[in-house]
Amino acid sequence: MAANTDVDADSDDIFANEEELEKALCVLAGSDPENCSYSRGYVKRQAVFACNTCTPNAAEPAGVCLACANKCHDGHDIFELYTKRNFRCDCGNSKFGEFQCQLIPTKDVHNLTNHYNHNFNGCYCTCDRPYPDTDDQENDEMIQCVICEDWFHTRHLGCTVVDPEELQEMVCEACMNKAPFLWTYAAHFAAPTVVGMDHPEEEVEVDVEGGAEKEEEIVSRTSVEEEPSTSARHTKQEDATNMISPCKRTHEEMANSPATTKTVTCRLKELQGQGLERAKQGGVFWPYSWRSKLCTCTDCKRAYVAADVQFLMDQSDTILAYENRGLDEPFGQHPLMALTNWMNRTQQLEVIYGFNELTTSITEFLDQCVAEGKTVTVEAVQEFFEELRARKRRRTNAGYQ
Repeated sequence: MAANTDVDADSDDIFANEEELEKALCVLAGSDPENCSYSRGYVKRQAVFACNTCTPNAAEPAGVCLACANKCHDGHDIFELYTKRNFRCDCGNSKFGEFQCQLIPTKDVHNLTNHYNHNFNGCYCTCDRPYPDTDDQENDEMIQCVICEDWFHTRHLGCTVVDPEELQEMVCEACMNKAPFLWTYAAHFAAPTVVGMDHPEEEVEVDVEGGAEKEEEIVSRTSVEEEPSTSARHTKQEDATNMISPCKRTHEEMANSPATTKTVTCRLKELQGQGLERAKQGGVFWPYSWRSKLCTCTDCKRAYVAADVQFLMDQSDTILAYENRGLDEPFGQHPLMALTNWMNRTQQLEVIYGFNELTTSITEFLDQCVAEGKTVTVEAVQEFFEELRARKRRRTNAGYQ
């Protein structure tokens, strides 16, 4: 979850176990800590930070990569935003005024396809509050929507989170309504609907006919034409067989078919034909396998693009896939894991940043000694660590100005 790394580390948000801390390390391990990611263009997924020191104007949000957060914004008031998809580093562009990126000084004035939200100003959820929030007395977990990538308090999701550990991806209510065809999939594959926390006294009534008409209207606008399905209902066994690619015929079926131009069956229409519905209210929790069950016929692909959720068809877009790439990095069972078990979340993030900075600085120090033909003396090492301590003091002082 995003955190202001310069806020006093008195948060009660403790990582439950070593596995969660390892995942936090993977967020950083999956991004390059030394080289600005700008040259890679709009990176599929990377760790992103916002600098409140350089870009405090809410009207001009900006994000920087891990390397720029470490090198260009050392000692600044930094918001850690976890990861963002298809993002290009803004460090040093027009949003930063006269400030120049130290790693890649020449950049485009704007990154036109970057997406920003209030997270870049240190605020989250529908309540638009900071995290950690010193005025919030409730110890409430925050969960990220996989579509808008905003973070939400569980109490503001409009549903009760029964066991979030078993429900690996969440789509907030606003994003469900932006891609309304997802409600059909939710009725079949998502966690069951539970009474909303924001409206516990209200009973949820489902207008099947009205809901169907509304969904038909929306889906038709996105080129998913509503035609009566000619396919019989799939059994559970058939669903499992077709789960990976439900809208594609096998090579054998195509070879033996006398009419190879036959229209591919739309999985969405088949599900709609079964008449199963759920209340269109609150956030929706999904298992990781849910994306593989989305229809990939031509009409549905057009609908994904129209709703700007085409990334849902990409299994490597998930946070799990990104973290698994981070697991391949050399953190493994690093002693750092054991040292931070007793710390709260904000303290752990500070240690992670410090560890990255230390390893990078030591490498630069040794490389400089080799380049200059110097012997690494005790005095040189002491001077090196004194400079690191001075840099840490400057960062700490900047956080309380």
